[in-house]
Amino acid sequence: MNLRPLGRSSLSVAPLAFGGNVFGWSADEAASFALLDAFTEAGFALVDTADVYSAWVPGNQGGESERIIGRWLAQGGGRRERVVIATKVAKWAPRRGLAPANIQAAVEDSLRRLGTEVVDLYQAHEDDASVPLEDTLGAFARLIEQGKVRAIGASNYSAARLAQALDLSERLGLPRYETLQPQYNLYDRAGFEAELEPLARARDVGVIGYYSLASGFLTGKYRSRADLGKSRARAGAVENYLDARGLRILASLDEVAAGHGATPAQVALAWLIARPSVTAPIASATSVVQLQELLAAARLSLRADEIAALDAASAGG
Repeated sequence: MNLRPLGRSSLSVAPLAFGGNVFGWSADEAASFALLDAFTEAGFALVDTADVYSAWVPGNQGGESERIIGRWLAQGGGRRERVVIATKVAKWAPRRGLAPANIQAAVEDSLRRLGTEVVDLYQAHEDDASVPLEDTLGAFARLIEQGKVRAIGASNYSAARLAQALDLSERLGLPRYETLQPQYNLYDRAGFEAELEPLARARDVGVIGYYSLASGFLTGKYRSRADLGKSRARAGAVENYLDARGLRILASLDEVAAGHGATPAQVALAWLIARPSVTAPIASATSVVQLQELLAAARLSLRADEIAALDAASAGG
């Protein structure tokens, strides 16, 4: 499997990342361990989590996903060497924002939960305009100097702020954001493609987009409002995609999938993987069977005419 660099960093990964938001939420510890084993044994490495995962679940406080990953790593057997750990800071209430002291405290907490000495990719989960960018980048620089972080990335940044951060890093000799984590999928396109995508390509920033399957809509599981009952957790988000354009996208996914003996989800991920700006889209699964379906997308090569057909069906978003 061809590995792709994460920006200009020393890290390279297979072209699909696992979304660890399900750990401690829709995947309990045993299921999470099985998923992590299957993911890494198949040759994939990038696992994306955050300190806030999964604080939204009743009874949870946050940090559950990192703790589960840490307990999985503690089993040994070369697990730490097989995985590239990406986590984030800024959105969790006890560690909100990007003030230097908060970043330092948050990474110590994450390292303790993960049971590791270094985070491979440490990301600003969201922008914090109340803190000067040079202060935030300086805090990340100290973490790299301390050997606690290998590379840094940004999530949910605007193009203007990302460009400003990259310019500051270059001018001041600070570590730069090597990755960008935006919302991006076959339905949600304009927000990334208009300004962020050209910036990422011009500045060699790796892209590891989230909501790659549009909250499950692009799997084809939800084709009418009656189908929303299949998942109470996803119904609200999926309903937004049930319009004429969304159904047109599903029809195009069906047609391309039929030609490959594939599934709509595999085609939707393959479309992302084929995008020159994308390093590794993030996708989640709650069972090994479901995960194996998604991983097959990395071996699915779409023809130019199929990509063009998907582009046409999804135009306007």
